[in-house]
Amino acid sequence: MRQNNMLAMILAGGRGTRLYDLTKKVAKPAVYYGGKYRIIDFPLSNCANSNVDVVGVLTQYESVFLNSYVAQDHRWGLDAKDSGVFVLPPREKDSGFGLYRGTADAITQNIDFVDQYDPEYVLILSGDHIYKMDYSKMLAHHKEKGADVTIAVLEVPMSEASRFGIMNTDDNDRIIEFEEKPPVPKSNLASMGIYIFNWKLLRKALIEDEKIEESAHDFGKNIIPHFIDTGRNVFAWKFDGYWKDVGTINSLWEANMDLLDEKNRLDLADNSWKIYTEDVATTPQFISDKAEVKHSFINQGCVIDGNVEGSVLFTDVTVEEGAYVKDSVIMPNVVIEKGARLERVIVAEGVTIGEGVELGAKDGDIQLIAKKKVTK
Repeated sequence: MRQNNMLAMILAGGRGTRLYDLTKKVAKPAVYYGGKYRIIDFPLSNCANSNVDVVGVLTQYESVFLNSYVAQDHRWGLDAKDSGVFVLPPREKDSGFGLYRGTADAITQNIDFVDQYDPEYVLILSGDHIYKMDYSKMLAHHKEKGADVTIAVLEVPMSEASRFGIMNTDDNDRIIEFEEKPPVPKSNLASMGIYIFNWKLLRKALIEDEKIEESAHDFGKNIIPHFIDTGRNVFAWKFDGYWKDVGTINSLWEANMDLLDEKNRLDLADNSWKIYTEDVATTPQFISDKAEVKHSFINQGCVIDGNVEGSVLFTDVTVEEGAYVKDSVIMPNVVIEKGARLERVIVAEGVTIGEGVELGAKDGDIQLIAKKKVTK
């Protein structure tokens, strides 16, 4: 490892049930986003850009594709000597084969992996959040405070604070109380699920937690409250940037629409902090003289003969003459036939929207279209 002596562990085993058919056969971190990316690209790219060059990815649910995807560590520039991305699914042990019982248990089951690198610090991340973050700045704050644990927090509107795990701090940013989704929050500092631990202390806490039968073996429910209650130095690090947990169809749609906002803070065109992904070999996009495209992301391989407005189109999407797509997210290899009209929808990969079909609405919840062939 490089001079920061920090190893990252990405928790990427979530089911993502509220994304419905999008996670029927792939894990939530592998879901498409932003015209060409998958959600897991963001924490992996953040690690690469932050010089965190040893990354364990802990997978579980529908992990076959995700395992093969993240194993291609050259995509994120993490294939140099003494670096790499390592897939860490649950393993069979003397006691038998068992799934990860919680976020903390996932790390406990991989203590041997972490130990072989002997890091001073361990960075715990979620595999299903969209954001850019320089983890080296968070680590500098951790060292400056003499922290045992540092938790990244985001200021949210007070009216929404009850939806999050809330960190209550003193004037020195020391966390004195953690409240999980409090009905009457005392602050608006929401945990982002991003933690830096001193490894030796975390290792000891994980081994102790493993022995507690009634424990949920979870960072938010058990490990972090343990560090606070025992008087350890637990500090908040305030993040000022774009961050999105895409746990629902509506939030996934919103995250894609945010890219079209002139004030969008994610800025995928920023070459100083690139988000790396797979390089899909396909033809250039083609927009005919019959087409009308306004304020949209149109990826390579797309063939546009119809109208597209305020939408994000992934690779190899076809919009035939007379078709109309507005405020929608269209995933790869979708065909939208003549005269079809789509508004405020997400269309899953490989779907064909038949001629003259009308889907979606001007308001209300976003509609997910996953049926392979949609006809009148």
